Amino acid sequence: MVDYVGIRAIDGLLVHLENLLKDSRVALELGQRGVNASIVLLVAQGLTSYLRGEKARAVEDWETAAEEVRARLLWSERPKD
Repeated sequence: MVDYVGIRAIDGLLVHLENLLKDSRVALELGQRGVNASIVLLVAQGLTSYLRGEKARAVEDWETAAEEVRARLLWSERPKD
């Protein structure tokens, strides 16, 4: 595979994104918006895998993330007693 400057730039951005998502302050801010940083990190890792040609791993990460989001959504929409 040819290594293009644009692909390296995207890879660098994704590494930066992963580092930000691992920062507790960022996780706290996301949490205040109802967003789980671990799920976002999993989605970002799936994108990284996909861009590297690791499609099966990307699908696994995205399916896991989708299941987590779905479960949290259903939990938040449950009838309250």
